[in-house]
Order: sequence, then C-alpha cells, then structure tokens
Amino acid sequence: MRKNSVKSTRINGEVQRVLAEIIRGDIKDPRISPLTSVVSVEVAPDLKTCKAWISVLGDDKAREETYKGLKSAEGYIKNQLAKTINLRNTPEITFIMDQSIEYGVNMSKRIDEVLQKE
Repeated sequence: MRKNSVKSTRINGEVQRVLAEIIRGDIKDPRISPLTSVVSVEVAPDLKTCKAWISVLGDDKAREETYKGLKSAEGYIKNQLAKTINLRNTPEITFIMDQSIEYGVNMSKRIDEVLQKE
C-alpha cells in the first residue's frame, strides 16, 4: 500500500472517525478533556502502527492530563478500534499532541486586535 493511495486515504479517514467517536463517547476517564479532537491520523502501510494527532482546547494542565488519560486507555482504544474496523492488523496507536488549532485561534485573536487598533 503506497502512502498516498486511495486505500491508504480511506483507512486513515475511517480510523480518524472511529478514534474520535471512541474518545468522545466511550472513554469515561475524567482526565480526558471533553474539548479533545482528533486532528489527523496516519496509519503505516503495513497497518502495524498509527500516529494520531490530538488537539486539546485548554491550558497546558488539561493537555497533559488528557495525554496521560489517552496513554492509559490505549489498550481499550485499540480493542474498540479492532471491534469497529475490520483490518488485517489493528495498529498500535501513538498519540501526538497537536497545537495547530490553538495556534490558529491565537493568531486570529492577534489579527482581530491589530484590526481594532486601526
């Protein structure tokens, strides 16, 4: 499976959708912020590993607690992913904290401040 093939793109999209549903609805860990979103997912061509970029809206403490909660729930998340998506191998998920949404909100505020001063 090539990196940018149609099959690869469909698998990435489906894993992202299911992962977001699992994090939003199935996990009951109070450490995981309700403002957590799955920004992007990249499944390796051999379906053994998966990188999931997670964004948490909030302060550094909320981001750190959510990361710890997701790390402790990795086994449960993988199990639910295997039940939902029928893949040859269920990938090991690596969570990566993504701050692009927060960066965009911050830049938007700065642009608004500059426009108000004019």
